[in-house]
Amino acid sequence: MSDQINFSCPIPLSGYDKITLAHGGGGSFSYKLLHELIFKYLNSEPLAMEHDGAVMDINGVKLAFTTDSYVIDPVFFPGGNIGELAVYGTVNDIACCGAKPLFLSLSLIIEEGLPVEQLETIIASVKKAADRTGVVVVTGDTKVVGHGKGDKIFINTSGIGVVHANANISPRRAEPGDAVLLSGTIADHGIAIMASRSGLEFRTSILSDSAPLNDMIELLLSAIPDVHVLRDPTRGGLASTLNEIARSSNTGMHIDENLIPVKEEVKSVCEILGLDPLYIANEGKLVVIVPGNVAGKALDILRSHPLGRQASIIGTVTSDHPGMVRMKTSIGTNRIVDMISGEQLPRIC
Repeated sequence: MSDQINFSCPIPLSGYDKITLAHGGGGSFSYKLLHELIFKYLNSEPLAMEHDGAVMDINGVKLAFTTDSYVIDPVFFPGGNIGELAVYGTVNDIACCGAKPLFLSLSLIIEEGLPVEQLETIIASVKKAADRTGVVVVTGDTKVVGHGKGDKIFINTSGIGVVHANANISPRRAEPGDAVLLSGTIADHGIAIMASRSGLEFRTSILSDSAPLNDMIELLLSAIPDVHVLRDPTRGGLASTLNEIARSSNTGMHIDENLIPVKEEVKSVCEILGLDPLYIANEGKLVVIVPGNVAGKALDILRSHPLGRQASIIGTVTSDHPGMVRMKTSIGTNRIVDMISGEQLPRIC
């Protein structure tokens, strides 16, 4: 065949003297970068929580604060674009802290030569996404860099929200006996991005799952005050997210592959390319960890929301093998599900 699909990924070395794409992949390299370098100098208590954002008490008012940068390639993809992704991603991080998102900042790094029409489409998407989620963009910044220096556009957003009364959400709160829930199918976003990149010969109808989770989380917190953990499994996918929670809480996780919803088309693409959907990024899915005795109620609440119709209880938190995730496979065997060591698909969000 004359046309070939070539994939490359950084070799998962244990030590490094230069930053690689794997350090931004949300897996073991990202974990090491944070713990071996960044946290060595920046060691505040909010950072040490390793949450989706910082929760701070200011004169008796609990605020959640988060920031994120978006460098996705391509900036327009099946099911969305970088503008709405930036809003939804930050809104979701605030909501996963147990807070109601209120305000955003928006900073643009624009590459010289970007068509104004494309920029207008992106900003219009920011406005539409902000209106949908009930947040207001209140400040920002714009920079322009030379052609070839910025890959069309990068966006940074920061968000502030007020934590719901009685909410106490933290990855450290996972406890043995808790149930692990997932709001829907995994790997849709990553496969949609992959299908839209040049050099790939297959075509799919898969759309990114980019969506705001704040309404669904609001329903959950209103009905179940004692939610332990909320996370959106973005970079590094479901596997890396569960590993992060297991390490933070010093618990084990046991999940069942047959209970994890994956679209058949996504499975097919993953099989063709030799990818594992557990490690592929999502942008509109939610991991929920609650006490086992309210798992059924939490599942009903998720399924009552349009974004949670395919929600499932996928496993439990255990005291066995702390810091590790184990999975019962579809053929009945058990395997260790570790953090991703390289980067399956760079520039995913």
